[in-house]
Amino acid sequence: MEPITRFQGKVVPLPVRDIDTDQIIPARFLKTIDKDGLGKSLFCDWRYLSSGDPNPDFILNQPRAEGSTILLAGDNFGCGSSREHAPWALMGFGFRAVISTSFADIFKGNCLKNGLLPIVVDEATSAELFEAAKADENLQLTIDLESQTLTLPSGRSVEFPIDAFSKKCLLAGVDQLGYIQNLMPSIEAYEARVGDRVTTV
Repeated sequence: MEPITRFQGKVVPLPVRDIDTDQIIPARFLKTIDKDGLGKSLFCDWRYLSSGDPNPDFILNQPRAEGSTILLAGDNFGCGSSREHAPWALMGFGFRAVISTSFADIFKGNCLKNGLLPIVVDEATSAELFEAAKADENLQLTIDLESQTLTLPSGRSVEFPIDAFSKKCLLAGVDQLGYIQNLMPSIEAYEARVGDRVTTV
């Protein structure tokens, strides 16, 4: 996983509420356990016409989406069934963070475990961001995970919540298994001490 610390990214707005995981990555793509290439299937049923050609009306097919790393989404993003493929597809497209007023809990957990940062903001901030994205197709935002702040175009910074363990993992660029593996010297030393006690007894 790539560490997330402080970065500036281009924003693409998707002002749709209740986008579920089957819209993010349709169920027919869940057969694979390989993350590679999933980005091209992100929002597949919205992104492509029945002919297979890109839908020119969908925002991810428009020039403004090129190079975007921050998705600005409507409320209740990621609802529906649980699937790690959803954050995989978002990251495969190039997104490093998603901003919404709320996320489905399971989707949010999958994001945090896979290196995608879900940022929750209040409704007023969300509205301000959508207006800014409407006015500027090259809108950029600065995200600082260490301070848990999002800097708006106006220069105002807003804080966003994240649990301490997920923050620590994202800053280090490791998942839960990687975090445990980094502790192996301490774990092995503890097991050796405990083993010595058991042998002595």
